[in-house]
Amino acid sequence: MNSPPPTQAKRPLNVLQKAANRLVSVRLKNEIEYKGKMSNVDPYMNVILTDAEEFENGSKRANYGKVVIRGNNVLYVKIEDRL
Repeated sequence: MNSPPPTQAKRPLNVLQKAANRLVSVRLKNEIEYKGKMSNVDPYMNVILTDAEEFENGSKRANYGKVVIRGNNVLYVKIEDRL
């Protein structure tokens, strides 16, 4: 019985760093969500978004030029499929 070849484990920070300049959704622990282009992420998972929009309960609350999100507030980051 042949087992499939081992796959390289993906490190979350590496995946996010490779997604620089892509659209992402960042969900915070307080249930607020930001969507925008991720310009940078650091080892503490601090995220910088440009052209960011703020959403609460699915409805847009505000538009921002640039947002800095502290990593310890992040619940998850979703990389969007479209550019």
